[in-house]
Amino acid sequence: MRFFRRSLVGLFLMALTVGLLFVGGHSIYSALQDKWARESTPRTARERVFSVNVVTLEPATVTPVLTSFGEVRARRTLDLRAPVGGTVVELSPDFQEGGTVRKGQLLARIDPADAQTAVDVSRTDLVEAEADLGDAQNALALAEDDLAAAQDQLALRTRALQRQLDLKTRGVGTEASVETAELAQAAAKQSVLTRRQAIQQAEARVNQARTLIERHRINLTNAERLLADTEVFAAFDGRLSGVTTTQGSLVANNEQLAELIDPDALEVAFRVSTAQYARLLDDAGALTVAPVTVTLDVLGTDLSFEGRLTRESAAVADGTTGRLLFAELSDPQGLRPGDFVTVAIEEPVLERVAVIPSTAVDAAGAVLVLGEDDRLENGEVIVLRRQGDDVIVQARGLRGREVVAERSQLLGAGIKVKPIRAGRPAEEAPEMVELDQDRRAKLIAFVEANGRLSKEMKTRMLARLGEAKVPADMVERLERRMGS
Repeated sequence: MRFFRRSLVGLFLMALTVGLLFVGGHSIYSALQDKWARESTPRTARERVFSVNVVTLEPATVTPVLTSFGEVRARRTLDLRAPVGGTVVELSPDFQEGGTVRKGQLLARIDPADAQTAVDVSRTDLVEAEADLGDAQNALALAEDDLAAAQDQLALRTRALQRQLDLKTRGVGTEASVETAELAQAAAKQSVLTRRQAIQQAEARVNQARTLIERHRINLTNAERLLADTEVFAAFDGRLSGVTTTQGSLVANNEQLAELIDPDALEVAFRVSTAQYARLLDDAGALTVAPVTVTLDVLGTDLSFEGRLTRESAAVADGTTGRLLFAELSDPQGLRPGDFVTVAIEEPVLERVAVIPSTAVDAAGAVLVLGEDDRLENGEVIVLRRQGDDVIVQARGLRGREVVAERSQLLGAGIKVKPIRAGRPAEEAPEMVELDQDRRAKLIAFVEANGRLSKEMKTRMLARLGEAKVPADMVERLERRMGS
């Protein structure tokens, strides 16, 4: 019985194995038949369609903006130098780096002892020369009186001679009397001549005394000027920079003490290419007075200032290209000479042009235009300006047509696309964060303790920190400088 039962079980397992093999072989055969059927059926090619962003070429009036980088400079500076050498005996309390001074304020005084002595000596010499002039004038007056007396004596002798000649003519006088009268007249003439010579000598002495007085006056004026040069005054309102002297130091003649800068008279110098410079010229070839916007990045806060173009460099320096332009700033509060800024200049207005993404145009000025049945066509535009991620183009014959915003190697003429007309994404607003009281207090304390920031910058930054939400990049920069 046991043998019979085991035989039945073996037979059943064998039958089950054969059945499973049959089912597996049938499945494989069916799969091969399906594959052979698909391979024998002709396959139809399916066109690939790409999704692309498109923009419309709409002519408009655009004001191009030329962007460059420049350096802030002072339009009015003054080197404060020592007119005379000596010891600095007095300094103004504001005579320090960054000190604010007013026009006419005494900044420094150099020891005036030697200069005062020279003034006193020159004044004494002048008084002595004036006394000599008085003596010469008195001597001239006496000489003139002597001449008058000699002339009267000559007249008297002349009349006496005439009387003797009359007496001799009537036979009463003698020859000896006439000769005596002639000798007396000759002596009187000699006396007059001598008195005239004395007058000439007195006049020469007076002239010499007057010349000496003028010379002493010039010496006195020069000594007084040297005395005045011992004091250094501020020529205009401004701030001091590059202070190199202290009270009690010994300075040489023409040694620089400091530099006076007018903080309200600033300009920015920046360089543009020759092509960009040509676009800023008017019909007469002169530089246009175009408006300028200057931007200074301070710890995430952009400070903007308005200005205008004023002039250009007279020559191109060695090793440089393009043109160096200068723009005068109208209200430069917060700027300092040496600041590195971004300069944006408004160019002349362009009519009937379009603004499209720079990725829509290749190097040859070709674009892909959306045609019938959403298929791409080749088109050409003239690139006039490049501004950041955009280009200003002139598209003749493509008015109102749609072009692909982002070209790629997969796109070309004749390819069918799926246009996406959602428009370009708007510029993202700066990320704002909310600060707790402790974090806000630490940032405010750091800004207030920063001595390198001007009062205007601190005011603006503290105003931003006092708002409910603060720019995240500003907070990040401040905390990075704090060492957080």
